[in-house]
Amino acid sequence: MSGKPFYLLTLLRPANIITAITDILAGIAISGVLVFNTNSSHFILDLLLLLFSTIGLYGGGIVFNDIFDLESDTINRPERILPRGLVSKNEAILLGCLMLLMGVGLAFIVSVLSGVLAFIISLLALSYDKISKHYPIVGPLNMGLCRGGNLLLGMSISNDAVFNYWYIGIIPILFIAAITLTAKKEASGNNKAAILVALLLDAIVVILFVYVGHLLGFRFWILLPFLLFWYGINFFAKYKAFIYNQPATIQKAVKTGVLSLIPLNASYVAGSAGLFYALFVLSLLPLSILLSKKFAVT
Repeated sequence: MSGKPFYLLTLLRPANIITAITDILAGIAISGVLVFNTNSSHFILDLLLLLFSTIGLYGGGIVFNDIFDLESDTINRPERILPRGLVSKNEAILLGCLMLLMGVGLAFIVSVLSGVLAFIISLLALSYDKISKHYPIVGPLNMGLCRGGNLLLGMSISNDAVFNYWYIGIIPILFIAAITLTAKKEASGNNKAAILVALLLDAIVVILFVYVGHLLGFRFWILLPFLLFWYGINFFAKYKAFIYNQPATIQKAVKTGVLSLIPLNASYVAGSAGLFYALFVLSLLPLSILLSKKFAVT
């Protein structure tokens, strides 16, 4: 692929979108529907609708992030697609709008609750892109709410699961806040304090995961390797970024954090649906890594 289609696809950050897909799979696993309804045509349709919904929501949100950052990116990240003029601002706006409309529309086909969640996620994404990312506390929390909402969107395949287990959405909120903190000053470095807070949040995520998993009856002997893998790769990436506090190591820690959402989501799946489904989710990690070598991860 080359030319305009490639540049438009680059704006969508395909490697990031794979991680959003695993949010949905994790949410469905937590809901319990995955175990009992895999042969149902209705289940398969809802699954596909939610997967394409999150593709639209994530893709649209990240396109608008580049749109709102165009002025600053022209100075700080001139290598990006919009500053280089490879895609016009109007083309990017059209793409972002279409993706968000697709995300919300497909979710409403699943259920009213799914549609409302998708609409809220789209508003949260736009508020982050335009306003909250410029604030040190509200920004990371806002981004975390987007991911927590995406997990709930997957759970909304069963409305009862959202109302009964909504609190599990706190886990991705904290972890995404940690990634967002790590990304602070990634273009210039000198963010050791933010990385320390991010490391603390990662540790809290592990403790909270164990507690929530106990409440939900997760099978810890199955999920433990996935959870340790997730924590290990994040700890070492952030530790290296703290010691060598330069843009290159910080950006690598951010990239690791984003891609590590896949093993984190595999941990949910392992605890709630079993090893087979968890390994399937984890198998998406090599694909995401491969895409990250071709397309930027932010």
